[in-house]
Amino acid sequence: MGGIPDSELLLPELLKKAGYTNKIVGKWHLGHRPQFHPLKHGFDEWFGSPNCHFGPYDNKVKPNIPVYRDWEMVGRFYEEFPINLKTGEANLTQIYLQEALEFIRTQHARQSPFFLYWAIDATHAPVYASRPFLGTSHRGRYGDAVREIDDSVGKILSLLQNLGISKNTFVFFTSDNGAALISAPKEGGSNGPFLCGKQTTFEGGMREPAIAWWPGHIAAGQVSRQLGSIMDLFTTSLSLAGLNPPSDRVIDGLNLLPTMLQGHVMDRPIFYYRGNTLMAVTLGQYKAHFWTWTNSWEEFRQGIDFCPGQNVSGVTTHSQEEHTKLPLIFHLGRDPGERFPFSFASDEYQDALSRITPVVQQHQMSLVPGQPQLNVCNQAVMNWAPPGCEKLGKCLTPPESVPEKCSWSH
Repeated sequence: MGGIPDSELLLPELLKKAGYTNKIVGKWHLGHRPQFHPLKHGFDEWFGSPNCHFGPYDNKVKPNIPVYRDWEMVGRFYEEFPINLKTGEANLTQIYLQEALEFIRTQHARQSPFFLYWAIDATHAPVYASRPFLGTSHRGRYGDAVREIDDSVGKILSLLQNLGISKNTFVFFTSDNGAALISAPKEGGSNGPFLCGKQTTFEGGMREPAIAWWPGHIAAGQVSRQLGSIMDLFTTSLSLAGLNPPSDRVIDGLNLLPTMLQGHVMDRPIFYYRGNTLMAVTLGQYKAHFWTWTNSWEEFRQGIDFCPGQNVSGVTTHSQEEHTKLPLIFHLGRDPGERFPFSFASDEYQDALSRITPVVQQHQMSLVPGQPQLNVCNQAVMNWAPPGCEKLGKCLTPPESVPEKCSWSH
């Protein structure tokens, strides 16, 4: 039933104060009820959906997920926006691409600064690609989807160059989590040497590539060892726009411009959570696990495996194992796959622990409890009758309202 609270200040809300026009294309996923709509949180335009393209559903027990243009739905996945689960064919990435290109052209013509959040989801199972890309890669349907995204990004960058605004436009490309190995190999990516995948707090679940592009400012071909977080894009983007972060709250993100422009590297912690539980922390090259868990034995025996082909004794556990007194510590430079925890008696373990402990204590002391948004579920508040459904004849009758505690198995 929850979503993004009004008390949170989102990047587009702050950029708007500096004269930016803001658009989101694709997946929102910060709440689907009217009060959580992206246009109520700083975006001026939206084409996309409040969730992934899950389905198809029967519109009786569960409604198909709507696709919005701005305030109102313009159809639903698997209906007006078809996805062929058998062949993997869908034109959504091409539609999302055209939305992005048209927005950039319009803002350029208006000479308006703009923020485009392009949140495509073709590589999320069920994976899809448009007909020209299907069957063109050696990585199956997943590779086809990646090729189409790659081609689309190329078209966006080419437009920025052709309009003569590439040196005045900052582009950042990344993902929200590691590859979902649960969908591999047909519909999932690869995490290379890293352990496990999405849904876990091992490196395979939390680490992803990031590419920054700003011709004339960021030199091409650099590789930075800076540890970054998507939260840093908030602070970095505000800095680019000449704005300061809000001063009435703790801001977790760092400004990465010194890293990208001057090559500075800052030693900073990254905290890894599952739900409310601090599972691990990375500081420099060291990573400490306070809890280990992949998924339950019950799920694992049903064939749900977040770490296929990977079993590290005492690390990839199917019971929730506590290590808060003596955390498992790894050196990610020498052991990026988290396979060889330090001996508790080693000098390096004691040194790493002495550095990590006060950082974690300070973090936990400074936390302010948020209002839980994922605790209460209710079938009646799903996407039965989104705004605009009456114009399309697509309104569905919701079931009786029965709020209940949500169950999140992971």
